[in-house]
Amino acid sequence: MSDAAGATVPDLGGMATLNDIACAHGTAGSAAYEWRLADDRLQWSDSAAAFFGPEVHHALASGRSYAQIIVPGSGRGREEAVEACLSAGLAGESQQFNIGYTIRLPERDGFRELRLIDRGVCHFDGRGRVERVLGLIQADEAGATGRPASEDAQILPNAGSGRRPLAMLVKDWLDRAERTGEAFGVALVGIDDLPRLNDIYGFGAVDEVVETFRRRLRAELAEGEVMGRFSVGSFGLLLRLGSGGELADRVRAIVDTVNARPPRIERGAVAAGVTAGALTAPSQAATPAEVFRRVQDALYHARHGSRGSFAIFDPAIDRAGEHLANLQFAGNIVRALDEGRVTLAYQPVAVARDRSIAFHEALVRVQGRDGYVLDGAAVIPTAERFGLTGLIDRRTLQLAFEALAADPQLTLSVNVSPTNLDDGGWTSLVESHAGDGLCRRLIVEITESARLVDIAHVRRRIEHLHGLGCRVAIDDFGIGYTSFRSLRELKVDILKIDGSFVSGMLQSEADRHFVRALVELAANLGVGTVAEWVLDEPTAGQLVEWGCTYLQGGLIGLAAPQPLRR
Repeated sequence: MSDAAGATVPDLGGMATLNDIACAHGTAGSAAYEWRLADDRLQWSDSAAAFFGPEVHHALASGRSYAQIIVPGSGRGREEAVEACLSAGLAGESQQFNIGYTIRLPERDGFRELRLIDRGVCHFDGRGRVERVLGLIQADEAGATGRPASEDAQILPNAGSGRRPLAMLVKDWLDRAERTGEAFGVALVGIDDLPRLNDIYGFGAVDEVVETFRRRLRAELAEGEVMGRFSVGSFGLLLRLGSGGELADRVRAIVDTVNARPPRIERGAVAAGVTAGALTAPSQAATPAEVFRRVQDALYHARHGSRGSFAIFDPAIDRAGEHLANLQFAGNIVRALDEGRVTLAYQPVAVARDRSIAFHEALVRVQGRDGYVLDGAAVIPTAERFGLTGLIDRRTLQLAFEALAADPQLTLSVNVSPTNLDDGGWTSLVESHAGDGLCRRLIVEITESARLVDIAHVRRRIEHLHGLGCRVAIDDFGIGYTSFRSLRELKVDILKIDGSFVSGMLQSEADRHFVRALVELAANLGVGTVAEWVLDEPTAGQLVEWGCTYLQGGLIGLAAPQPLRR
């Protein structure tokens, strides 16, 4: 651990007793202490007598008497450090501080002044109050005697904070509820869109936002209520309930108050807010694990309704079964990748005017252990939720290159999510085939249904693929987020028009106008077009008349284990 200046600081977070600190960090030039705030008793390690002098040491038996020897204006004292920790800390956790000050010690001929560094850790009780302080003082050899300290007490990062202390608090409250029969409320308050805020404002600014919301939440707690950290951007609140069981009113008031004004940081205001989920324990959850799972379900439900709101847990929104099914499905995908049960199916794409095969789209297939085959429509949505698209895209690309190497007459297109254009494994695989000619027979289809956040960055990735010899297509155009202006800036080779507009266009005037406009726009930009889901000759004839470049769908051929030969 380091302080603000980068100097190494003893980590006292794991220290539970005075003897722990004395054994781990004590030297002849230091003194360890334990300060119990209930009775103000101050206990020192054996090295304190030599550090202060035997006469002085015996006089420093309380926090009050020690405070009297600190030179006024020389720095922040322990009382102020404890106040800072009390503001920054959470019930059930510990919080470290680092302060500097000068003390004046009596001697036979007068007084001597000694500049000290005081590093301590505040331990909180179950109600969020500082119970005791363990610390270590050392002479500050680099400090100027009696210098004033303008900065506040430095509160060091709390490596020990996390969900475990909160779980211990929840367990204590559940045990008490079982003994007394008194229900209590649990609220999970989460800062909305934290990854987006990090991207926009930077991690340092978001740390200030988190701290602002933490302070606001703490201010809403009544006597006897506690708060613990659940994750980086969320906090668990344990709330006392009155006889009326007013949990909804209480959580609504907390959320409204915390969101009443945007958090202000050093550089200005930030557009951020919180959303909450809550439940009553133990009637709605009887174990810490059940509390956490169900209050997360409530928060999930609130965020899908309206950000800046709250939701009370309802058994109808219990997502335990859904979570289990998702985990099992994701596990099956990973096992299929590991066991080589991911294969390709090939759907032909034909030149519109003469129906000759121009290329095939390589579509992923996942075979279950029971032999049942799932297509991409069944696999990709779950893979996206679990962050598995990178593995699938890499495997698809690897199989595509193997097929291209085995058949010199074959040209393939493969799908890739925009986020995976930056995947190091995927990019390296493409680059490894730049010199063998395979990239010249590869078309990379970027999924348009996923948001292209940084158009300039995606354009650079497309330029890199062009430099390797690949062509690039935008897939499913029309159902996602890419604008016509972005289409011009991306400089792709092919535009694939989503089949939902093509399949019924002869029956829908709006779809006809839309498809024709896309074909003509692409032609004006020098971009080829693929019409998906072409099912019959009348539709194909109309597309040819408008100048569509390629046709794909049941009329041309369905996906099959082997490429179509004509």
